[in-house]
Amino acid sequence: MAAFAEMKNVYEFWNNQINVISRKDFDLFYERHVLHSLGIAKVIQFKPGTTVMDVGTGGGFPGVPLAVLFPDTKFTLVDSIGKKIKVVNEAVNTLQLQNVTAFQARAEEVDEKFHFVVSRAVTEFPMFYKWVKTKFKKESFNSLPNGILYLKGGDLQEEFGIFYNHAKLFDLKEFFSEEFFETKKVVYYKM
Repeated sequence: MAAFAEMKNVYEFWNNQINVISRKDFDLFYERHVLHSLGIAKVIQFKPGTTVMDVGTGGGFPGVPLAVLFPDTKFTLVDSIGKKIKVVNEAVNTLQLQNVTAFQARAEEVDEKFHFVVSRAVTEFPMFYKWVKTKFKKESFNSLPNGILYLKGGDLQEEFGIFYNHAKLFDLKEFFSEEFFETKKVVYYKM
C-alpha cells in the first residue's frame, strides 16, 4: 500500500504550512496517528458499501488511514476548523483517495446517515453521543451492528457514566506492543 508509505511525507509538508499534528508527536507519526487509527480495523473489517463519518477528524485521523485500508467504504470526514479540513483535502488529493469526502462542519450539521461514526476522543463520550445519536442508518450488514467506534485512552468508567455498561471495550495493547497503546482502547457503542 503505497499510500501508507507516502502518508508521512504528505503530512510533513502540510504540517509545516498548517500545524495540525504537534511537532513532538510527528516523530512518532505512524505509531501515534496511523497505527492508532487502524486500531479500529482490529475490531471490525468494514464490508464494501459501508458508510462511515469521522467526527472531529483534525488532520484526518482516524478517517484517512481507514480510507486507505478500506477502499470500498465511503468516508465522510468533518471538523469545525477549516484549516484542518484544508490539510485533509490536500492529503486525500495527494494520496488519490476516491472514497473520502471532507468538509468543514459540526457533526450536528451533517444531514446524512451512516453505518458507523468514528472519532479519536474529541470530547467526553456523553457529549459526543448527543452530537451523533441521530446519524445512523437502520440497515446493518457488518460483523458489528451499526454504532460508534471511539478511540480513547485511560480509565473510562467515570467519563462514560450510564453508557459504560452498554459499551464494549477493546484494549489496543492486545494488538500492538508499543507502550503508547498500554491504556488505549476502541470503544464500540451499538446504536
